[in-house]
Amino acid sequence: MKLYSAKQIYKADQISIKKEEIGSNELMERAALQLFNWMHLRMQGAPVKIHLFCGIGNNGGDGIALARHLVDHGYNVEVYVINYSEKRSKDFLINLDRLKDRKVWPHFMNSDDELPEIGREDIIVDGIFGIGLNRTPDAWGVKVIQHLNNSQAFILSIDIPSGLFTDQGPEDFDAIIKSNFVLSFQTPKLVFFLPETGKYIEQWEVLDIGLDPEYLMNTETEYELIGKNEVLTLYKPRDKYGHKGTYGHSLLIGGSYGKMGSVCLSSKAALYSGSGLVTSYVPKIGDTILQTSLPEIMVLTDANENELTDIKFDIEPSVVGVGVGIGTSEATVNALSGFLKSNKLPLVLDADALNILSQHKDLLKELPEDSILTPHPKELERLIGKWKDDFEKLTKVKKFSKKYKCIVVIKGAHTIIVQNEKGYVNTTGNPGMATAGSGDVLTGIITGLRAQGYPALDAAIFGVYLHGRAGDIAVESTGFQSLTASHLIDNLAGAYLDLFKMPEQPVVEEENQPS
Repeated sequence: MKLYSAKQIYKADQISIKKEEIGSNELMERAALQLFNWMHLRMQGAPVKIHLFCGIGNNGGDGIALARHLVDHGYNVEVYVINYSEKRSKDFLINLDRLKDRKVWPHFMNSDDELPEIGREDIIVDGIFGIGLNRTPDAWGVKVIQHLNNSQAFILSIDIPSGLFTDQGPEDFDAIIKSNFVLSFQTPKLVFFLPETGKYIEQWEVLDIGLDPEYLMNTETEYELIGKNEVLTLYKPRDKYGHKGTYGHSLLIGGSYGKMGSVCLSSKAALYSGSGLVTSYVPKIGDTILQTSLPEIMVLTDANENELTDIKFDIEPSVVGVGVGIGTSEATVNALSGFLKSNKLPLVLDADALNILSQHKDLLKELPEDSILTPHPKELERLIGKWKDDFEKLTKVKKFSKKYKCIVVIKGAHTIIVQNEKGYVNTTGNPGMATAGSGDVLTGIITGLRAQGYPALDAAIFGVYLHGRAGDIAVESTGFQSLTASHLIDNLAGAYLDLFKMPEQPVVEEENQPS
């Protein structure tokens, strides 16, 4: 699913209006009707008090139009217009007149007015600011937002939480509505998935308001949302006449004294992801550990007992995953440096390999094209430097990716895969995956997919999706606190099978027929 910028959404509005030969107020009516249908389906006329807080732009116009539909169907509605400016949009005024025709008079609120009491059991509909907001609301606007947040009532936001910018980072984190649910027109927004801003949205759903499909389909976006439909097109089915050599050979280089678990996890994950052959390259201390814990894999050892000091091998793997648990001793730094300078094989780099690269940035130019780097936030900071907000972070990652011709997997709640100017936002995963070894498993999965012939970008996108989906399946039986990295591997099979699982159809019970 494409994630459109505010400018692209505005353009889609204009093209739709022109093509369909309708007025902008008719498009607003379409949006309001979708909002109403969503609410009415769930509320079924319940006598809950609904407070609609509307701005004076088009987002407020959506709210005013929604209020009319709610009133027409007998809902208990109070409408508040937040006068933050002298200007009012044309469509807002049209819908305000329509609401007044119902003998409904909104409360026009100014900065010196007392804000209304809101019960915990009430519902707030937030339509104050929309996607066009690009500056922090004034002091009174912030006061209104904080009043709504402090009410503890359920907050439903129209299109985007008020105070949240669509295409830039926040300036004031206390000036944003904390939405329980966002009904987003046509597409979700990138800010729903970023660490700094995603916390303002508990749940979201897209409402199709009929924007021009041709424009939406043909417009390139900077970011795409990755779900099952997107990864299904990447999946490579197994060949009936294939053999283990058909599905590639993964080499996992990792481990040091006390950290052999990391390479065990990544090697097992590569195997479970479908790699035909897997070899682990470890210090001598890891030989027995790997041979006994993973009988399906092969093991090569460094000359050193406790750490990697000379990475050399006489096999021909399809891909190399390197970095998990290797440490950053001088001997290991030299070993990795020597390996990178001579290596021509596809690479997946994680953990201490990334830390070494950040300390010795001259080695970045030794990476083969389309190398995949999988940093967590601190590792990423060491590579690209600090950032002021998530948007600057993404800009810096894009520059880094372009400069070194690599793919960067920004690990997080919604992992983002970046190649050059394009980002892919993952939708699977859960807080239980914030546990030791989870990243090692991801390294193994991506390495295993790369071995099977998946192009680098596809391997990164598909690997991140499978990793998160395995976690989502696992957490149903473990809960968040007890989820471990090993559970992710154990549920990889379920993640694959889930790709082809059809949604369960509701069971319709037949009425008893008289005998």
